[in-house]
Amino acid sequence: MKLLSKKLALVAILSVLGSTPAISVYAADNDNAETRKTVKVPAMRSKVYEQLARAQGLADEGKPQEAIEALDNVKRKSSSMNSYEIAMMHNFYAFVYYNMENMEKAIESFEKVVSEEAIPESLRMSTLYSLAQLHMAEENYAKTISMMQRWYDAGGDEENPNAQVLMAQAYYQLKEYDNALKPLKKAIKIVADAGETPKENWFVLQRAIYYSLKKPEHVADVTETLVRLFNKPEYWLQLAGMYGELGLEEKQLAMMEVAYQQGFVTKKADILALAQLYVYHQVPVKGAILLEKAIEDGVVEENVKNLKFLAQAFTLAKEDQKAVPVLAKAAAISDDGNLDAQLGQTYLNMEKWELAIEATQRAVKKGQLDEPGKAQLVLGMAYFNLKQFDKSLQALNIASEHSSSKAMATQWKKYVSKEKENAEAMASISA
Repeated sequence: MKLLSKKLALVAILSVLGSTPAISVYAADNDNAETRKTVKVPAMRSKVYEQLARAQGLADEGKPQEAIEALDNVKRKSSSMNSYEIAMMHNFYAFVYYNMENMEKAIESFEKVVSEEAIPESLRMSTLYSLAQLHMAEENYAKTISMMQRWYDAGGDEENPNAQVLMAQAYYQLKEYDNALKPLKKAIKIVADAGETPKENWFVLQRAIYYSLKKPEHVADVTETLVRLFNKPEYWLQLAGMYGELGLEEKQLAMMEVAYQQGFVTKKADILALAQLYVYHQVPVKGAILLEKAIEDGVVEENVKNLKFLAQAFTLAKEDQKAVPVLAKAAAISDDGNLDAQLGQTYLNMEKWELAIEATQRAVKKGQLDEPGKAQLVLGMAYFNLKQFDKSLQALNIASEHSSSKAMATQWKKYVSKEKENAEAMASISA
């Protein structure tokens, strides 16, 4: 990804032809501290300028290799060139190499520009900044920071928000998250204080930093800002997720519901998440309606897992009539008998005794039941209501062999046995 404009930071040379301005540049003193001194910048001679201009003309015509050859001709005469001319020659090299996407050579050429002492301060500054950008593009993050620090030390504008963000990006890539946060927050403040909106990707970076620092509250705060300023679907959904992570389930549901109303909840995972939230917050009917439509529209697969959840939502909403066909469909494609057993229980609740027996018998036949004793209990109760006492007791005897259903099966056996005796007594009297 290119971070620089096509023209990079080339300095116009027309304005300096024939001049010898005295400008301020940085030089290290004996104590290695950066101190300013005034030096004379030599003039660029017309002959050198013409040769460099020819090279740029070739580059502009889309002939980069010929431009390099023209610069090589100039370079062969560098022993007779002054510091400024040499610097500008390397600046042109950098320009051409950059357009050739040869970043290594472009960086090498820029390094040679700043190694010259007697050059305009504007050239030094722009070259240092370009070097920082190129190193960032090449993932040389430590060098990016180094060049930016040199740029600042040379008088770079600390109120330039883009420069602050460049530093933040480099520190982030080095996993120095606290160091990354400081310049980024400064960049955001500079732009906001000017009454403008900071760039969206700055907030995205800030959120990533807080996430890496394991500060979910701050992640949520930044995501709230992204929702408010940019109103993108992904930010609404991400904020809902953060509310869930923070244990703010009611805010999570509210955020997801508003996102759904705006048409932002369209993906399978998000639809299932919202349906689960509805069920969790005891509004299962909304979850059922949402999921049923998504299955009908083909957004959510009509598989065992999703049908089971849909049936559960209908059941919790006390919509057994709607739960039954869904359960039946899920049971038909399930490899084990658990859904058939659940269907049998539902039929039992609806007092549809024959259907309860049919479904539960299918469950037992399929096997792999999580609660085999409970299935036998359902059979026992259904047979009892049909006054088929022997079959009821047979099922209840099996149910009593399972620890999870033993207590209830024992109670029902006593009750069914007594009812059987009563029925037989009444039958004998009638006879």
